[in-house]
Amino acid sequence: MKADRISSGIPGLDEILQGGFLRGRAYLLVGAHGTGKTILSIQWLLQGLKNQERCLLITLSEPAQEIARNIAGFGWSLEGIEVADLSPLTQEDKPHEYRVFPPSQVEEVSIWEKICESLERFQPDRLVLDSMTILRLLSPDPYQFRKNILFLVGYLNRLGCTSLLVTEPADLEEESALAMAVDSVLRVYRQIGERRVLELRYLSVEKTRGSNYLSGLHPFRITPKGIQIYPHIIYSLQETFSPETQITSGIAELDELLGGGIEAGTATLISGPTGVGKSTLGLTFVIKAVKKGHRAVIYTFEESPESFLIRGEALGLPARSQVKERKLKFVYLSPLTIYPDEFLNLVRQEVEKEKRDIVMIDSIRGYNISMEAFGDLIVHTQNLVAYLQSQKVTSFWINEVERITGELSLSEIGVSYLFDNAILLRYAEIEARIVRLISCLKKRLSPFQSELREFKITPKGLKVGEKLKGMTGLLSGVPRRWEHD
Repeated sequence: MKADRISSGIPGLDEILQGGFLRGRAYLLVGAHGTGKTILSIQWLLQGLKNQERCLLITLSEPAQEIARNIAGFGWSLEGIEVADLSPLTQEDKPHEYRVFPPSQVEEVSIWEKICESLERFQPDRLVLDSMTILRLLSPDPYQFRKNILFLVGYLNRLGCTSLLVTEPADLEEESALAMAVDSVLRVYRQIGERRVLELRYLSVEKTRGSNYLSGLHPFRITPKGIQIYPHIIYSLQETFSPETQITSGIAELDELLGGGIEAGTATLISGPTGVGKSTLGLTFVIKAVKKGHRAVIYTFEESPESFLIRGEALGLPARSQVKERKLKFVYLSPLTIYPDEFLNLVRQEVEKEKRDIVMIDSIRGYNISMEAFGDLIVHTQNLVAYLQSQKVTSFWINEVERITGELSLSEIGVSYLFDNAILLRYAEIEARIVRLISCLKKRLSPFQSELREFKITPKGLKVGEKLKGMTGLLSGVPRRWEHD
């Protein structure tokens, strides 16, 4: 039997929960101050209004008028949501102290009764109760708190109400019955990155009865439209498939070197030192493919889209018309302000919604700066390569190596094994002249020519010459004439 689910209204959260909230279940939302609990809760209730559900907010800590004022910045209001304001500031005209009895003996019974009265009166489909911390503090002892929590969750289940109970991390440490009573526990975190460049926010699911979910830390942002979550999804590298077509460069000598071209749906590493023509080579493949009907997106971490377009035009690679027709898209990303899963989400949107089947990333160095605060670059790169492979998307990855000449290095960060194809660009000195060399070092799915050729960057695009004959030591950067015995 398929579980009855309701949408959260929070982008990314339904995917994490494998389809949304289970109807009629109690969820615990755990987070410290400033983590976004209230925003997430109100956003969840507003989705209920869109679904024509009866929605109830019971606030025990923050007055309703303060909540309304705070959410106005998102263009939201509490209109349509039933509100039971049981916060201390709205229950009393002035502050006072209890000198004979502890507060729990004076207030504890009445607050639980008021909650039940509100539930009976409004009969909500969705409930947010903020926060359980107040209820714990007003309870005379842990036993009374446990008993009342179990009763409340049972009562909500009998009502068929889907509830979000908000609490602080300390409450779980003090009272484990909270997590035991509910059907699911969601936790939100907030921290500052190691470089203190950006604020990091995450959501995790710690348990869900009756349903699977995506484990791990899922980053999210608080945007002008509310919370946006980027699910942390792990993809596995697929078995090698037999591609039906090849992506060609349009340069006869280069396509000959590559055994006809690059197989569609494969990942290609284009590696070399600065200024050697890596991005230009990638752009050559992309523009040629777009002209043949493909749809492409280029992510650049180091150069603005306009700069890319101007440089392409100067090299005989005009692309403005393809951009205007939305066949080609440039996206600039600041490497210091984006999450790995946020980037993966951007790529997924372009691939799955915009139907783009070619992706170029310029460059791995910029991608590395974005990813290094979140763990191992190789892990993130493999995950993205695996996703693109699963969608049969052709990808080009631009990689810069430090050495201009000398010891050969295809990748200085150990990711070259992830790619199906590897093209090496290189400088060399021939007769006191610096020349550019190109070679194919690896192709998994088809044969290629293992030879070095000179290539040039001209106003009319790339020019690739014939095989360099009679020379050896080209990859060292200082070749010499090859003398036959």
